[in-house]
Amino acid sequence: MTAATAGMILGSFTTPMRIGTSPASMLWLLPLVAVIAVVYKATKVHKIRLKPFAKESAVLFGSIIVFIGVAALILYGLTWFVTGQLPALLDSSAF
Repeated sequence: MTAATAGMILGSFTTPMRIGTSPASMLWLLPLVAVIAVVYKATKVHKIRLKPFAKESAVLFGSIIVFIGVAALILYGLTWFVTGQLPALLDSSAF
């Protein structure tokens, strides 16, 4: 491995990867959540056995995804209310 190759590899870690906000780009969340679930469970168990470990990791993975989905829906609803409904309520006269 030459110094130029090593520099190029190390340099690629200094610039972040561009990920958009489209629904398809949100699929990058799944591998990240999977790694978080596996690493978290690996630090919490005393002895790793495949079947219970996979089950507990899958449950944690699912609960994280559900929580993120619920939080996204709440934030979307709040944004919809603040940007669309609240200005209309403030513009209308109460009397």
